[in-house]
Amino acid sequence: MERIEKVFCGRMDHGGCGLLVHIEEGRVKKIKGDPDSFTRGYVCPKGLAHMERLYHKDRLTHPLKRIGQKGEDRWEKISWDEALDTISGKLKEIKDKWGPEKALFMQGTPKGLENLLLYRFARSFGTPNVAATGTVCYAPRLGPSLITTGFYPHPDLEHPPELLLLWGSNHLSTNADCLLSPEVTGALGKGSRVMAIDPVKRPLASKAQLWVQIRPGTDLMLALGLIRIIIEEDLYDREFVQEWTVGFEQLKAHVFAHDLEDIERITNISLDQMKEAARLYAGATSAAILWGNALDHTINSVQTARALLILMALSGNLDRPGGNIHAVMPKLAKMTDFMLVSKHRSMQDRMIGKDFELSAMLGFVPMHSAIKAIAHGDPYPVKSVYIQGTNPLMAYPNARETFEAFMGIEFLVVAELFMTPTAQMADIVLPVASHFEFNDIGNLGFQTGRVLARPKILEPPGECMSDIRIINALAKRLDLDDTFWDDEEGCIDHILEPSGIRFQELKQRGFIAGQQRYEKYREKGFRTKSGKVELYSSWMEKNSYPPLPVYHEIIQKADRDLPLIFTSAKLPNFFHSMNRNLPGLRKTHPEPTLQIHPDTAKSINVEDNTWVWVENGQGRARFKASLSRRVVPGVVVGEHAWWFPEKGPSDIYMWKESNINVLTSNDPPYEPAIGTVNLRGFPCRVSKVDPAVQKS
Repeated sequence: MERIEKVFCGRMDHGGCGLLVHIEEGRVKKIKGDPDSFTRGYVCPKGLAHMERLYHKDRLTHPLKRIGQKGEDRWEKISWDEALDTISGKLKEIKDKWGPEKALFMQGTPKGLENLLLYRFARSFGTPNVAATGTVCYAPRLGPSLITTGFYPHPDLEHPPELLLLWGSNHLSTNADCLLSPEVTGALGKGSRVMAIDPVKRPLASKAQLWVQIRPGTDLMLALGLIRIIIEEDLYDREFVQEWTVGFEQLKAHVFAHDLEDIERITNISLDQMKEAARLYAGATSAAILWGNALDHTINSVQTARALLILMALSGNLDRPGGNIHAVMPKLAKMTDFMLVSKHRSMQDRMIGKDFELSAMLGFVPMHSAIKAIAHGDPYPVKSVYIQGTNPLMAYPNARETFEAFMGIEFLVVAELFMTPTAQMADIVLPVASHFEFNDIGNLGFQTGRVLARPKILEPPGECMSDIRIINALAKRLDLDDTFWDDEEGCIDHILEPSGIRFQELKQRGFIAGQQRYEKYREKGFRTKSGKVELYSSWMEKNSYPPLPVYHEIIQKADRDLPLIFTSAKLPNFFHSMNRNLPGLRKTHPEPTLQIHPDTAKSINVEDNTWVWVENGQGRARFKASLSRRVVPGVVVGEHAWWFPEKGPSDIYMWKESNINVLTSNDPPYEPAIGTVNLRGFPCRVSKVDPAVQKS
């Protein structure tokens, strides 16, 4: 007997699209888009590939203990009791002998409830050390938003803006920040025009009224140029600026000190195009900026976000219909309370990387700080690492030092669906349940205005257990004083309690949303120290950071002789390092490619579809050249997080071969407030691979 479940996609990326899942005899037989959902039947290739992932022959289904050397692929099946007793026993030993802060936890891009629950567990255990990808993902926009406007500005696509300004974003491929592709295309269908700022002409840039081909890593300089032009030409919203901002005169003096010809030279954008962009954005009756992850990837990340927030304020597009709004969330437990932030605030003084005040405020350890602590004992030794939802060997900068750190760590636990390069180095590997196999809640922690039910509709294979249940089980074994739960549903009910409903009702509804209102600042002001949008930031000044956006050149002196600029891209079929093992997704993009403009390729004697080395002072990685006029001449675009599951564990799935993080550094300079390292816009050299190597 077939049954059809109405659910939301998740964990193949941030998720949120409505699905109809056809189930027969306990197995998924078909997945389709739900035409009655707010995503109107849309489903991407990743969503359709759920079946492949659920029933993949290589899924981990039993806890494993390493019995050989790290990376040797020798494992022994153990029971959950032995696994949990071993992990909790080690954590108790560390807490008693060396102090709880010597235990470090790591997680990746937020996928579900376990993201917040791990913070709760770590703080209840006594360690402030939860390392996250926040230094290069979302947080460099979230933190500046909180100190500048008091909220994270979500684009209002319910009232399609006259203009969508896409800046470093590729929402048709990534569903970044839980803003879904069909929501963006829906706004276009209702008449929104597009301006795109991107070094690559992606599909949405092809539809743009104006495409600005910026030099990678110079976004802040362009933003400062646009701010200057908007002020100089009197294009700003005088009423909003006078009544609801502080620091306008300081901002004006600051941007007028920047020569537009210097900005033109640094960004590779003509003054005429800069003026066109400024007039197009400021002149629209409503405009929303869709900013993307690319802005999070340089040492200017925080100041770039601040500059874009200033643009939103100058144009009067904050919390107005069709602008960047303060989305009203449904009533939920306060996330900082759920994470036990206030209750255990005193432990923050022991946090690794605490000198990065913005990441400390948001509660996470910068990635590079975590690796430095593991590898070098700076600021103190780390005795164990627990990892969920991430593959740091592929995702963290300076992959070689990450490898060395994991080789040397005393005790490493990885919770995963499949064996990965990082899991291959663990002492214990825990098999986790996948989407559809446990109760979860979607969009938690993202300011989209709604949260989604993600109910369990299948039994997990073997002994797989959700990350949520694993964390709760460890908490109970450690007799932690704070509240934990026997199952996912109890935890979700705790979060939903202020809304007056429980998870079973949320399942029936599908999602709950807040009641959106606009211009809420007119009631109580903005949630900043001044009660206004802080163009000149009191928080930055108080913490000895520049209170107005200051640009730092990201090309270091030692690299200036390298002829090309490297940037990176994420692919529609993959989510960071995930899904390379799914044949249905991999067949459409089987190999890592490097996009090169034909003129650039000709100048370095590289032909289409041939293997090339990309190298710099950090190392080198191998890609297949793909010639494209969509790329700026002089810029090459490599693909993020490539590893090769089909090659097997003998060389840890060839983790170095095409890993762009062999090229990135985790040494200074850092973004001073949050700790971002340069992942884009750095110089490199490209050369042909020797034909003998190319055949391998």
